[in-house]
Amino acid sequence: MNYTEKALALHSAGYNCAQSVVCAFCDRVGIDEITLYKIAEGFGAGMGNRNNVCGALSGAVMVAGLLGSNGDTKNSSKAETYKLSGRIEEYFSEKCKATACCDIKGLKGGSPTVSCDECIRVAVKAVEAVLLAD
Repeated sequence: MNYTEKALALHSAGYNCAQSVVCAFCDRVGIDEITLYKIAEGFGAGMGNRNNVCGALSGAVMVAGLLGSNGDTKNSSKAETYKLSGRIEEYFSEKCKATACCDIKGLKGGSPTVSCDECIRVAVKAVEAVLLAD
């Protein structure tokens, strides 16, 4: 099973969009699925069900931090992780035509741009393109 298939299966099993994306990469980030599930729980439905930043995008950015950060407070890797996160956001925004859950779902009077499943697909592909490309 590839990362996209795993993320979509998790979403079908009841994980929110953020949990689906970050938990799909538990083997790559070296953290167990239950811990990642707990960490990402509040990021669903646009952070706390408030329809802000898409949960799938939030999950992808969490993976960027987990893979990109050196964890060294004295010699921080923040600048590089911010660049990686920005590239993920650009990829996601280009494909989904928005980054806010409310805009993606068309909750402000517009039409939906893509489905939640498509947001998850795109977020996983962004992680693969930006962080896992050889």
